[in-house]
Order: sequence, then C-alpha cells, then structure tokens
Amino acid sequence: MTRETEETAAIEQAPGRRDFLGIVTTAGTVTGLAACAVPFVQSLKPQDSASAHLPVDVDISKLTPGQQMTVVWQGKPVFIMRRTPEEIALLQDHALAEKLRDAESTANQQPAYARNWHRSLVPEYGVYVGICTHLGCVPGLNQPTGNTADTCGGYACPCHGSKFDLAGRVYKGAPAPYNLPVPPYSMPSPTSIRLGENPKGENFDFSTIEQI
Repeated sequence: MTRETEETAAIEQAPGRRDFLGIVTTAGTVTGLAACAVPFVQSLKPQDSASAHLPVDVDISKLTPGQQMTVVWQGKPVFIMRRTPEEIALLQDHALAEKLRDAESTANQQPAYARNWHRSLVPEYGVYVGICTHLGCVPGLNQPTGNTADTCGGYACPCHGSKFDLAGRVYKGAPAPYNLPVPPYSMPSPTSIRLGENPKGENFDFSTIEQI
C-alpha cells in the first residue's frame, strides 16, 4: 500500500473512531447522570407513612415548672410546656382574655377535650404544634416577666410578629388568624404524654383543624 493510500484509509477511518469515542463518552455521561438521578428520584418517593403516624411517647418526668421541651410528631415541632401556678392563674385573667382574638377557642384548632381556658387535658401542661398559623414559622418562647396580662409571656413569631399566650391563643392584631393547633394526645400516666392518640372515648382528627 502506498503512502497516499494509507493516508486516505486513515482519513476514512477517523470519523469512525470519532463516532466510537463519542458513543463511549455519551454512554459514560448518561450512566453518570443515571447514577445521580436514582437517589434524586428515590428522594421524591413518599416516605413510609405507617411509622410516621404512630403515636409518640414523651417522658415529662424531668420537666420542671416554667420549662418547655420540643419534640417532633409527624414531622412537626410540638411544644410541651409545664406551667407554673402563677402562669396558670394568669391564663384565667379577664384582662388577658380581652387581648386575645379567640380566647374561648371557638375555632376548630384543638380537640374538644382541649377547648377550655388552658387548652389542654390538665392546666399544668400545655401541648401545641409549634407552627405559626400565619405563614408557618416556628414561634419562640418568651418567659413571663411579671404577673399581669402585659407581662405574662407566651410565644412570638420572629418572622412577622404574631404573638400567642402560654395557652397558644393568638393576640388581637396579629397576622396569625388562629390559635396554635393542639394535636391529639393523651396522658397514660402523670409523667408521660402520648402524641397522636386521643384519650379513651375521645375522637379527634387532626386533619380537620382550620389551619396550620
């Protein structure tokens, strides 16, 4: 074969080599993208809802008066507050009730067994989903600084200024339209709370609340 013939053959074969390299490169790229896409697609699949909806038992034996703990229930923060005798008394103050939008808890934001002035099974413990009913921010706890309606503490939303008292009741003039939700819960013992399970004889579906 002459040199001219060899060069002609090389030129004719070059596109074939380029096509092969292109195929290999494309295949490698597609494989890499597929490998990245698998975890991404899997992350879009709904999580196992069976375990997510099981009741959550919380030990409150070490919670002292005036303290609060936060736990997670169905992916939501839940505030459990142990109120002092002074705080319990303030929740019954008529001066405080005058400042609240829904002091009597008429909106469906809690079970029937929590539709009372303390919005809970027992006055000592408050249990609320810690999500502001305005735009879904998580309110912070302000400790009481006095024994009046203006200094009784409560919850404040850091985003838009909504305020709630220590029973989760929203103040008038706040952007939030409703009180903080109360989840279904029971107290199997004086030192434990079971989130997601109503007391015997009670039936409350959390999905029926006005807003969260």
